[in-house]
Amino acid sequence: MKFLCGIETEFGLLIRDPELKGASMIRQEDLFRRVRDHLFRKKGAGLIDLHQRAYDEPPGNGGFLRNGGRLYVDMGHVEYAAPECGTILDLVAMDRAGDFLLSEALEELGLADEVSFIKNNIDHQTLATFGSHENYSVPRSFPFNERGLDPLVVFLATRQIFAGAGRVGASYVNDVILPFPGESPTVPYQISQRADYVVNTFYQWVQMNRSIVNTRDEPLADPLQFRRIHLLLGDSNMSQYALGLKVGTTRLALGLIERGDAPRISLADPVATVRGLSHDLSMEWRVELSNGKTMGAVEIQQAFYEAAERAFRGESDDTDWVLDGWREILSDLSKKDPSLVADRVDWAQKLVLLEDFSREEGVEWDDPWMESLDLAYHDTNPATGLFYPLEEEGVHRRLVSPSAIRQALRDGPVGTRAQGRSLAIRKILENPQIFDYIIQWFGVQVNEGEILYMLDPYRSYRQEVEEYFAHLFRENGPLTGGDLP
Repeated sequence: MKFLCGIETEFGLLIRDPELKGASMIRQEDLFRRVRDHLFRKKGAGLIDLHQRAYDEPPGNGGFLRNGGRLYVDMGHVEYAAPECGTILDLVAMDRAGDFLLSEALEELGLADEVSFIKNNIDHQTLATFGSHENYSVPRSFPFNERGLDPLVVFLATRQIFAGAGRVGASYVNDVILPFPGESPTVPYQISQRADYVVNTFYQWVQMNRSIVNTRDEPLADPLQFRRIHLLLGDSNMSQYALGLKVGTTRLALGLIERGDAPRISLADPVATVRGLSHDLSMEWRVELSNGKTMGAVEIQQAFYEAAERAFRGESDDTDWVLDGWREILSDLSKKDPSLVADRVDWAQKLVLLEDFSREEGVEWDDPWMESLDLAYHDTNPATGLFYPLEEEGVHRRLVSPSAIRQALRDGPVGTRAQGRSLAIRKILENPQIFDYIIQWFGVQVNEGEILYMLDPYRSYRQEVEEYFAHLFRENGPLTGGDLP
């Protein structure tokens, strides 16, 4: 089974300077533009877009980075799209590279003491939300219909028990769209940030009417061979381990569906299940099935794990790591003690921190201080964020080193088309005779010449990129970009 995944992260802005507390959206977007212009126009972190990409992406709105990923301003926030990755370690490194890139830009601009980018999914004050979108490449033959996707819905609805990022409080803003029976309970803390905002099982668009599975058909590759599974349900993970386990288990679940080997479990109400599990801090996590019976979320995940163990054990080092981690986390979660998984799971790690603070300071959960600490957990500035010291001290497990993250800023992931895209970006940056270019996920065009299509996301296209630029500049001598290591 092939693995190819990319993560899109929408960042919030945490303003610490009292003079900026009343900052308007115009002021925030000005800060975003300063960061973007610093990275693309001064630092040479990538190629700024020269042409209109979409109705809401004018020229100069963003661009592709040296690692083959993308950074741009989207509806008032900064978004980083990691390049397509063929291994879990590459994905984690590329995802973290985006955090580092933005944090370092604020430091270089002298703004780090005033503002931080926060990698979370909610704003406690304005009710704004920020997405974390997962993208998985599957064959075109994948059963992309309600019957085929039902097992995926079951898996995703219960995955939050180890993939959730946790949050203080709850939001009932979407109850006007999808009312739930009974009074809205007080929720001091829950395990998922996105759960309260999911109102559909399936839906095509990504704004407002958020679904468990997004159904738009936009493969960004050869549409006759590939389909892109686009998921909106997940939280933004600070934990490298939780991120790796989240995407790894999801790809195995997709593989089971491809093979027809997924557990045959159906939920009575998937949307209510998502919210109910997130609000249940007892860790009982009972859900109602379509046959009227109930089943535990850990038990459901165990069924998926056992099916994946039979189907995929020994297939690759990545697969075996996921299976081992999946088994261990489910065993520890079954003991109903968050401290046992705090070294691997964001919601549990944050809960332990907040409970310790509440006990030591005598602060209740509804105190604004708790919301502030909630946001501080997701602060991407290593000097001010609460999470990064936990990694440095060995309290929370990490998968990739800081040096690997730095390398992920420069080079595309090996073995996917992002490697070829990264090489093309380097050659354009280092050759002033190139006056025009268009970079897309699926191809490159330079100086209004022929288009080099990259329609197979599993190919590196290194040789094709070398030949494309050699042909383009044959009369002008060799290029200076060089090969990727």
